[in-house]
Amino acid sequence: MNDITVIILTKNEQKNIKKCILSAKQISNRIIIVDCGSDDQTISIAKHCGAEVYYHAWEGHAKQFNWALDNCQIATEWVFRLDADERISEELAKEINHKLASKLSKHIDGYEMRWRVYFMGKWIKHGGTHKPYFLRLFRTGKGRVEEKLMDEHIIVKGAVHRLTNDLIHYDYKGLDAWLNKHIWYSNLELKMYEEQGELTGGNVLQKKKRGFYYRLPLFLRARLYYWYRYYGQLGFLDGTEGKVFIYLQAYWFRFLVDAKIYEKGTLKE
Repeated sequence: MNDITVIILTKNEQKNIKKCILSAKQISNRIIIVDCGSDDQTISIAKHCGAEVYYHAWEGHAKQFNWALDNCQIATEWVFRLDADERISEELAKEINHKLASKLSKHIDGYEMRWRVYFMGKWIKHGGTHKPYFLRLFRTGKGRVEEKLMDEHIIVKGAVHRLTNDLIHYDYKGLDAWLNKHIWYSNLELKMYEEQGELTGGNVLQKKKRGFYYRLPLFLRARLYYWYRYYGQLGFLDGTEGKVFIYLQAYWFRFLVDAKIYEKGTLKE
């Protein structure tokens, strides 16, 4: 077992938290839950599964995670950020255990991996969903989450390598919960558009992509993004589930953000 602390942020995740924690136990003996006020069975399930539970009032994803880094007495060599609706696959766990046991890990400060997204029970393989890499495992003291309102990244000072296997995203809470969460996300996106226009991610390419998108015409850009994801990146190959996912994520969500921008009269030149 590697010297890793897994940190999970929660609120009302009783449908997800057990499988999340059990997957984390494949790589770690210390699992920390930072809860911001669950009123379901999240905390009792987490404790029953052997996790440590801390309470911290919600301040946003970035500040919440960084609070855990600063206040939970992390003495392990590595930290893994895991969301409650994510699972560490058996293949990814074996790869992590192997990599960190090797001498080469002494020269690495962070590891990136890809997301395997499940929607309506189906793995969405196309539409660009399985393409990006993101960093979740880093050496203690070498990484922090950038202070963004959403779509935040862990920034690591040091060498970063990529892992071959996937982190699984599988939310058991259903479509209504997905829609409600993304309505909440749309408000964060609007606020970030107004207040954090230059904070666009962990690298220059992400900044350019976001800047390019918001220079496109209002409302039209949501439709163009959907066409790009569904046709250009072959999202149609994932059948009905893929069509629903890409439509909702790439078109409906982005159109909703534009509608809120229009409503507030905050269009930027």
